[in-house]
Amino acid sequence: MSADLASALLALHQGPGFVIPNAWDAGSARILAQAGFPAIATTSAGIAWSYGLPDGGATGAERMLQRIAEIVDAVDVPVTADLEDGYGSTPEEVAVTIGRTIEVGAVGANIEDAAEGRLFDAGLAAEKIAAAREAAPRGTFVINARTDAYFAPGSHVEDRFAETVARAQRYIDAGADCVFVPGVDDADSIRRLASEIPAPLNIVAGLAPTLIDAPELFSLGVKRVSIGGGLARAALAFVERAGRELRETGTLGFLDGSLRYAEVQERFRR
Repeated sequence: MSADLASALLALHQGPGFVIPNAWDAGSARILAQAGFPAIATTSAGIAWSYGLPDGGATGAERMLQRIAEIVDAVDVPVTADLEDGYGSTPEEVAVTIGRTIEVGAVGANIEDAAEGRLFDAGLAAEKIAAAREAAPRGTFVINARTDAYFAPGSHVEDRFAETVARAQRYIDAGADCVFVPGVDDADSIRRLASEIPAPLNIVAGLAPTLIDAPELFSLGVKRVSIGGGLARAALAFVERAGRELRETGTLGFLDGSLRYAEVQERFRR
């Protein structure tokens, strides 16, 4: 079953392009799967916020893997996990994380090359990807190598485009199936990245100040469009607005358009 799900996820990268939404718990995953998405990604940011924590490693591997397991169990489509930096400072530790991720049923993962706003040495980052690949042979697990050359404010990078392409090539050589580049938001750079990176390119929509929607990203050569913590941010913004209305006026305008109790119940029956 896992092999079939991994193959299905990998095959999506060979098409004209697909959108993969990011869930933060079992409930959001169920709703997104029922909306018709062929695969679900997790969001480390959304999961951290659901625990009342900031994004960026505060959740830790144990809680993150527990939540990933709950999301996998909630849906029948492939799930790929946001593993931040792999929860390990060494390639060997990252390999252990990948093994545990496979055990909970995920068939793919993002692995970042930065932490606390700073890029790792590219050689070390490539070794982590290689260790992940050894732990999860090609075809059984989709490795999405993330490079933060555009998104790491604590690192001085003279040419972010060139650094991104160079790192992407190293990660592909190490065994990555696709490459994830957050933070880039101009169409020309995205088009050039898609052309020069010899693997499917993942761009997160809605993260950078300039919003580029999925159809335009596909036209630029992007194969995979994710949303990161975007849906979680939108949900939390709604809760904040609704809470303010309820506290300040006591009115219930926030319920306009909401699902009825019975409708929500029906969505969660299995």
